[in-house]
Amino acid sequence: MQTVAIANEMRWCDETTIRGYGIPGLLLMENAGRGVVQVIKECYAPIADQHIAIFCGRGNNGGDGFVIARHLINLGAIVTVVVLAQSKELKGDAKTNFDILKRLKKSTSKTLAIKPFSKSLLTSLPTPRLIVDAVFGTGFSGAVHRSALDVVNWINSQRVPVVAVDIPSGVDGTTGVVTNAAVKATHTVTFGLLKTGLLCNQGQDYAGKITVVDIGIPNAVRFSAKHKTRLVESSDIRSVLPERPSTAHKYSVGKVFILAGSKGFTGAAFLCASAALKAGTGAVILGTPESVYPILGRRLTETIVTPLPATAQGSISGAALDIIHEKLAWADVAVIGPGVSTNAETQDLLTTILRKYGGKMVLDADALRAVGWIGLKKLRRLKGSFVLTPHSGELARLVDIPSTEIEAHRISVARDAATASGATIVLKGGPTATGTSDGTVFLNSTGNPGMATVGSGDVLAGLIASLWAQGMKREAAAYSGVFLHGLAGDIAREEYGERSIVAQDLVDKLPAAIQRVEGPASV
Repeated sequence: MQTVAIANEMRWCDETTIRGYGIPGLLLMENAGRGVVQVIKECYAPIADQHIAIFCGRGNNGGDGFVIARHLINLGAIVTVVVLAQSKELKGDAKTNFDILKRLKKSTSKTLAIKPFSKSLLTSLPTPRLIVDAVFGTGFSGAVHRSALDVVNWINSQRVPVVAVDIPSGVDGTTGVVTNAAVKATHTVTFGLLKTGLLCNQGQDYAGKITVVDIGIPNAVRFSAKHKTRLVESSDIRSVLPERPSTAHKYSVGKVFILAGSKGFTGAAFLCASAALKAGTGAVILGTPESVYPILGRRLTETIVTPLPATAQGSISGAALDIIHEKLAWADVAVIGPGVSTNAETQDLLTTILRKYGGKMVLDADALRAVGWIGLKKLRRLKGSFVLTPHSGELARLVDIPSTEIEAHRISVARDAATASGATIVLKGGPTATGTSDGTVFLNSTGNPGMATVGSGDVLAGLIASLWAQGMKREAAAYSGVFLHGLAGDIAREEYGERSIVAQDLVDKLPAAIQRVEGPASV
């Protein structure tokens, strides 16, 4: 897994490298600039005799830009450096590299121009072949104002490749939020570690291709236990997927009980059960109201469908408790919630189950309302082991934080909810963040906007339960289920395009997703 850093963690990396190990900041800046130029050489050649415009701010990001300019000149490029600061505002290593560049200009006046920013400059600047954005760094947050806003808008109006230094200017380095404007990069070259702001919210749409460059930060610092965020990739899933022994039988490779469905919401139960079976569970029992049993009994030929006493509204009745307890005792893992409704009697039943049952449970959809009645933090006092799969609106009701704030700070919210509750929290969205009780957050690297369709979450709940029931650890089952779910969506997009994906497509593409991870041609 790739370690991912928030802005404060990256600042700690830099400071620890400089003060703790004695590696000069000037050397880190030199390595950063050279790393960007190496990417430009590999991806955007030729460089010689080509006009490249570099926009530099007053901080260390601008200092990186000055180093980039120097090395591009050595490669024969014609470089214009636009500085969005007064000379007296430049400090430390950035000022050192600016002074070097000014001295270099005396002997390279035909290939290097250093110009202070002005609006009129933007109208007279010849169209470059490539633009380098070195205005703001990873520590940026808030809105882009004044001259920087003019620069961002100008860069975005040019039809040429744009290479962002560390992070596109205007993107919050931690949350990925763009308040008013940001550079739309073709390629982002980031330093030391991947940044959370490149993976979350609007940041993932502005980053373009991402390359991580080693600038000399010691591994003891880069991979310190302080860093608690990881990006999940295919090899990580391959290493934890359970193998089936030759002696396997249907009850040894996972037994899942699903409590789902109500009048008008049979699809949720169908999709959840179908996903659990497709992901490899040996046996699935679906408990559903007797009022909808005929529908699901006909559709689900491989699932054991058990009719349960129903309320007058067609949801599961409290009279079903004894039958449900019998099925829970049979199961390795239970899924509770898809389409069960918000009926008061049904919700009372769910609350009773959560308080009394001591097994492994994936809580989705309407079961999350029962969690709200109990209290998220009180889950750690209960006997059960829980995976919760909320979207931001559902989690908002549990943590009393507006959903907009949850979307903006999805990593920290997932982390806080998981550590407070002792549960694994799968915060669905772009990207899905899986928080664990020890404070680790796993960010997903698969999936696409076409998966924003009704029933997608029901598929995910069944998938996670299936992997958990097959013997995977709770956290691994959660982040692996999320990855395979997203990969199935990506395979569906390859065939149908984003607009036409429906939840059943995710079930249908699960075998291909699993094969792609397990086989030599994995992503």
